Amino acid sequence: MRIARWCFWMALAASGCSASGGGSSATDNRPSPGGGSDTGSGASGETGDGADGQDDVFGSGAGTGGGGTGSGSEESGEDESGCIERAELVYVLSQDNELYSFKPDRKEFTRIGVLGCQTDMDPNSMAVDRNAVAWVNYVYGDDSAGTLFKVSTEDASCEPTGASLSDGWSRLGMGFSSDLSRPEAEQLFVAGTTSTPGIGLGRIDGTSVTPVGEFSGSLRGQSAELTGTGDGRLFGFFTTSPVQLAEIDKETGDIIEATPLRGIETPSAWAFSFWGGDFYFYTAPQSASRTTNVSRYRPSDGSIDTAYMTNIGFRIVGAGVSTCAPVEQPR
Repeated sequence: MRIARWCFWMALAASGCSASGGGSSATDNRPSPGGGSDTGSGASGETGDGADGQDDVFGSGAGTGGGGTGSGSEESGEDESGCIERAELVYVLSQDNELYSFKPDRKEFTRIGVLGCQTDMDPNSMAVDRNAVAWVNYVYGDDSAGTLFKVSTEDASCEPTGASLSDGWSRLGMGFSSDLSRPEAEQLFVAGTTSTPGIGLGRIDGTSVTPVGEFSGSLRGQSAELTGTGDGRLFGFFTTSPVQLAEIDKETGDIIEATPLRGIETPSAWAFSFWGGDFYFYTAPQSASRTTNVSRYRPSDGSIDTAYMTNIGFRIVGAGVSTCAPVEQPR
């Protein structure tokens, strides 16, 4: 859910959206910009109206266990948790400002469309709430300022939130995490990645960031991408060498446990997400000659599959998954 700052000055050639390698597929539900086309045999794309706004952009609660932060149109097909089916998918954002849904168990990306956000900033990071609304961080290439937009995962339509991000928090890692006792009471957590060293963990309150605390131990000063899980936990993807996955204390920013993931490249454009008990890492090198690889880490047996999907056809800079996503592999 992040791209290295210096990558914004690179003119990267646009790639097609047809995935290759690892049994992957990508599908398109509307024409590509410039007359291009996407290929593959994945699931058909979703269409519909954009999500409805709400008065309190980030929800009424502050801190873990506060009021729900999501927004979106009411929709039928909710399960017992109150989640709609669309909220159980992973969503990714490309360097070319395109939104895709992702079904990890099928190795399948489906193109939704180009984000309609009216800004001259660059897309950097993304999180998804329980109403399947994507929250996208845009930032200037020099990190002088950033903002957040709400994006519909139905049709990629976009609306501003009024957030003004600066003072080390313009470029963010982002992830929603819920309160275990009240799954609907989720909070948008962010990692400040503008400064060097990084300034640790924060949370969105209203239209600004409230600092939580620095990361601890060997990861102090490092920047991270974030993802939450449906059982109330928060994790960070740290692009150290080797890269590390770490569980983060939401109250303090302390690192609970860190796991080195040898074999996964240290990237220049990256994102990650949790789904079905596994973590998925989206990584691309500085060179434009190769697009994103998807690696899977399975905590249940410690396995790392760096060939899960390779050279998928576009470069991912953001990924988001709601806390409605399954915490175990669907049967």
